Amino acid sequence: QVQLVESGGGLVQAGGSLRLSCAASGRTFSNFAMGWFRQAPGKEREFGAFITWSGGSTKYADSVKGRFTISRDIAKNTVYLQMNSLKPEDTAVYYCAAVGPLRSGLGPLNRPASYDYWGQGTQVTVSS
Repeated sequence: QVQLVESGGGLVQAGGSLRLSCAASGRTFSNFAMGWFRQAPGKEREFGAFITWSGGSTKYADSVKGRFTISRDIAKNTVYLQMNSLKPEDTAVYYCAAVGPLRSGLGPLNRPASYDYWGQGTQVTVSS
């Protein structure tokens, strides 16, 4: 059973940084993609970034490009989201997600519906 456990959220001032971690367990993830999404109160869950586990290919939402960096540590089965230059509009619950094995017909990896597994979320609050 796949488990994803996020950590690293908290309260930070605008312009500050946080690093989120997502510890993955329950199977090997060699043909998986891992994503970070966020959801603010009253809004839909939105894409932040994804990374392919094997090749390390990445993609970012325009709203976070240049400020956030997704990475993974294969030995630790952990995915990270380094968030710099944080803005109040980055305030949300951040979710780690996993999908795999990657297969033909899979939906776009920037869509929540494409993912099979989700963590419980971690709150990020950016004060102005």
